[in-house]
Amino acid sequence: MTVVRNTPVPDVSVVVIFKDAEDFLEEAIESVRAQTLRGWELLLVDDGSTDESTSIALRAAEKDPRCVHYLEHPDHANLGMSATRNLGLSHARGEYVAFLDADDVLVPSALEQQVALLRANPRVGMVYGPLEYWYGWSGEPEDKARDFIYPVGVRTERIYEPPSLIGLFIRDIAFAPSGMLLRRALVEQVGGYEESFRDLYEDQVFAAKICRTTPVYISGHCWYRYRQHPNSCCLTAEREGRLASSRQPFLRWLLEYLEREGLAGKDAWRLARVELGLARPSPLLRLAARRRVMVRRLAARFGGAGGARR
Repeated sequence: MTVVRNTPVPDVSVVVIFKDAEDFLEEAIESVRAQTLRGWELLLVDDGSTDESTSIALRAAEKDPRCVHYLEHPDHANLGMSATRNLGLSHARGEYVAFLDADDVLVPSALEQQVALLRANPRVGMVYGPLEYWYGWSGEPEDKARDFIYPVGVRTERIYEPPSLIGLFIRDIAFAPSGMLLRRALVEQVGGYEESFRDLYEDQVFAAKICRTTPVYISGHCWYRYRQHPNSCCLTAEREGRLASSRQPFLRWLLEYLEREGLAGKDAWRLARVELGLARPSPLLRLAARRRVMVRRLAARFGGAGGARR
């Protein structure tokens, strides 16, 4: 489906991809409608849903056609997360782009505060902050008690030059950025998402390209609520044994990418080789590994889980 619009250019294009997300999609949509920043458009991109998600998205687009738009692949095909995000990006018109998973929500001030940060820091291409592990969506007191903010793994309220953040994704100290806001021109510059990564580590591949290319502002504000439920993509992949096996292709891609970018011999390149078993860790890398274990233990203690964000 092609969207034709004759409306003012928005400040932010929010891309929400979904497949069979009928239980949570409407809440994600409402979290965008509740934003204190008014200049947004919402692109609901269907990756071949077979439940009521398609109807929910179409109703939202019919209700507010100036701001909410429905997209799908030809023949309602399922092409994976990367291709589906790229479809949304190809229709985005905003100066900035945000991504929201269909089972998560943005806090109301997210877009307004993020846009302000990017406008105040014109050389920065992306801003993001910590995310909330959100168990309390169930309404049960015992679940609300498990809610916690997962740290980003580095000091906040500062700018990080490329490629200094890439090592965080390799070590799993930080997740791939969630609730990030980016300049659309930057997303186009790096070529969007790598479509060979259909459903796992596609976010870390994309984040690595961004962090190689632009300075990144990391805030201490939490703008993103990451819903914890047993049918999430990450937990499903973990149960099926696909999460660990998918990490190796990501690391191989990253190693080749860093070499193409002239970063062979740099810290991130050496760390990727260690993780792939191609080199022995230095004392500093062993220290980083111990820190990773500590972060995971703290997350487990307060109800979280380590690993790739989904």
